[in-house]
Amino acid sequence: MSLGRMNKIDCLEICRKIWNHKILVLKICGIGAVIGIAVALGIPKEYTASTLIVPEGFNRGSSSGMSALTDMAGIDLGSSTTTERDAIYPSLYPIIVNSTPFLIRLFDIKVRQRKDSTAITLTQYLQEHQKTPWWRIITSAPSRLTGWTISLFKHVPKEDGEKKKTKIDPFQLTRKEASVAGTIASRINIGVDKKKRVVTVFVTMQDPLVAAIVADTVRVHLQEYITEYRTNKARRILKYTEQLRNEAQAEYYKAQSQYTRYADVNLGLSKLASRAELVRLQNEMNLAHATYNQMEQQVQVAKAKMEKVIPVYAIIQPVRVPLSPSKPNIGMILVGCTFLCGVMSVAWILFVEDFIKSIRKRTTPLEH
Repeated sequence: MSLGRMNKIDCLEICRKIWNHKILVLKICGIGAVIGIAVALGIPKEYTASTLIVPEGFNRGSSSGMSALTDMAGIDLGSSTTTERDAIYPSLYPIIVNSTPFLIRLFDIKVRQRKDSTAITLTQYLQEHQKTPWWRIITSAPSRLTGWTISLFKHVPKEDGEKKKTKIDPFQLTRKEASVAGTIASRINIGVDKKKRVVTVFVTMQDPLVAAIVADTVRVHLQEYITEYRTNKARRILKYTEQLRNEAQAEYYKAQSQYTRYADVNLGLSKLASRAELVRLQNEMNLAHATYNQMEQQVQVAKAKMEKVIPVYAIIQPVRVPLSPSKPNIGMILVGCTFLCGVMSVAWILFVEDFIKSIRKRTTPLEH
């Protein structure tokens, strides 16, 4: 009972201290609100464009129960009789988009800003048309000054990446290329709903039109990447079958030419040897023609198989140019700064102020 009464007295004492310093708390909270407004207004606006796609299912031979389990786990078992096992699932799409080869393909795509219709590359936009918070100028001033001072006394050789290159090497990126790739990766987000098998592509940029263009380009490149992977084996089979068809066609034309030339030269002759040779050449021509027809049918089958394995993506929500910015959240920043300053003021009243007073009391007798 005494402990509860003591806690009640302590709580009343704390509330009394805070109430006695309410003007100080309100002033510091006001300062926090001003700081929050300055921070929120200093952060450049960013817009998020998105598109919603649904990749086709590949577990046609699975039972409905197993299909539901594999959907929730992000695994596609497929069917051993109808489809082959697939190594790329929707849950791997974020890894694919963040891979270096995929990001390099986005370096030179053409984008346009809302207030400027001039087409520029995405790399040029990220390097030359990005706004930074006002405090970046202050925080980066010491490092810039240090780098400028060092450059006066030390010769810095040009990086190999600064030399003009005709093609980007994914195996060895320059610092500038790696920086651009990291920036692009940080602005792309792939959301995968394993239960509904829905994939959402999010792209955040400071310009709404650029965000929409990049989001649609990422969707197209992702579909091309998956299509290229899934049709790789079928394309190799088709290429090999076409090669055999061309060889069979050449053999048929060769046999046909030999037969017609021999028939024209030996026209009207009644020698048995000539007739036998003519029959042999005709048989070879017929055999070559049959082989050619068979290979032509195999080519058509290979083409049909490649068309069958091409994945289909249903675009549920196409890309739209965002109308309102997604960042910064001015309300959250304002509330956060105000709350933080309020907590700091209360901590000062309850702990720091009493601590300073106790130190002064201890040091005052010594001075006398």
